[in-house]
Amino acid sequence: MNRLQRLACCLVLSGATVAFAQEAQIRKNLAERLPNFPKIDEVNKTPIPGLYEVRMGSEVLYSDEQGNYLIQGQVIDTRNRTNVTEERLAKLSAIDFASLPLKDAMVIKQGNGARKMAVFVDPNCGYCKRFERDLVMAKDVTVYAFLYPILGPDSTTKSRDIWCAKDSAKVWRDWMMQGVTPPKAMGKCDVAALERNVEFGQKHRVQGTPAVFFEDGTRVPGAMSLDQLEKNLALASKKG
Repeated sequence: MNRLQRLACCLVLSGATVAFAQEAQIRKNLAERLPNFPKIDEVNKTPIPGLYEVRMGSEVLYSDEQGNYLIQGQVIDTRNRTNVTEERLAKLSAIDFASLPLKDAMVIKQGNGARKMAVFVDPNCGYCKRFERDLVMAKDVTVYAFLYPILGPDSTTKSRDIWCAKDSAKVWRDWMMQGVTPPKAMGKCDVAALERNVEFGQKHRVQGTPAVFFEDGTRVPGAMSLDQLEKNLALASKKG
């Protein structure tokens, strides 16, 4: 190793040491000053000098080099007009579509069903009903609808009635689109899928409904218009 190579190596090690020290300082100060602060998973340097990303699960805050200040908000790159924070959150909340337990979902095929998406829904969710009206107009898509009863006991009851119906997808759409009350589930019915859906959603931080997942792993929380849905489906298909 020649002199220039040794110097370059030292500079890299020096930079890594400084970065490690700054990360440790941020962690230390935040933990000491904010005892109830969530567990920090990562501290990463951002493209902005002196600004660090502090990640807790799929949540992101920003800090200075010492952890003296916390910033909650979005970082915008004005050069290319991109939302750095949104892009980062999208990456953190992404999920491998193949990992979804599709056997626990209602399957609704529209058109040739070539495109695929999944949505976590609660039968008493008003936004889910609004989204369903747009979703039904999407062409050539297979929808995997996961019943995710999180809005109270009646949601659990309705989810059971829908899941146990002979044609659960039809009963689901009749309820969401027309307000037709699902028939009461009679006799024995295996509702373990509903329990698994709740466990899966909690594990992957599905905190509200609807929560939509596309083939490329992207996640969109909340209802969206038909135009937005089509754009996401088209983009996911290209990436796939």
